[in-house]
Amino acid sequence: MRYAIHTLLARTAHAQRNFLRPYLRELDLSPGQPKVLRELAALGPVSQRELALYCEVDPSAICRTLDSLERAGLLVRKPDPADRRSGRVELTPRGHAALERWEARCRVIEEQMLRGFSPQEREQLAGFLERAYRNVGGRLGEVDAP
Repeated sequence: MRYAIHTLLARTAHAQRNFLRPYLRELDLSPGQPKVLRELAALGPVSQRELALYCEVDPSAICRTLDSLERAGLLVRKPDPADRRSGRVELTPRGHAALERWEARCRVIEEQMLRGFSPQEREQLAGFLERAYRNVGGRLGEVDAP
């Protein structure tokens, strides 16, 4: 029996989350936090509003996540020197270290999932998944200017 693509995607994502869940606890992170750390590392200091756009989450949800990450010492909020009414969010060295440990673990499951795939097949799969994601409204770092 061949499964539908949506079922295969859901099952693969579920298996990946199950593999990574214990490591989230080990790093004292909750679901969604690695995504915020990854975006901050890629973007550098940004406003909370910009970060919510890049993470594709509600601004109130990002606020709670940032509060938790700030308490853990993984990021800091600083005033924006160009606009005193606004603030900037940035990773701390501890946040960068936590992200690197998380990404290392993600590479382990990625290698396991893609065992037997040629480099060309890996590249094709990444392209197909990016296109599918964009087809359903995903932006992959492309946001409208705030």
